[in-house]
Amino acid sequence: MGGDDLQWIKSSYSGGSGTECVEIARLSARTAIRDSKDPVARQLVVPAQAWGVFIGAVRENCLG
Repeated sequence: MGGDDLQWIKSSYSGGSGTECVEIARLSARTAIRDSKDPVARQLVVPAQAWGVFIGAVRENCLG
């Protein structure tokens, strides 16, 4: 999986100052996650369902 052929999305909560930025790319049944400050570094790939559960928990506990 090459990082250049994926459509990466940066969080709208990203400050834009170059710190604490995470990007994701949606795959068919998985989600790829990378550090936007180091896009050529290794990526974490998780099942799409697990990513959805994680985001739901973040919204409920941090943004709710």
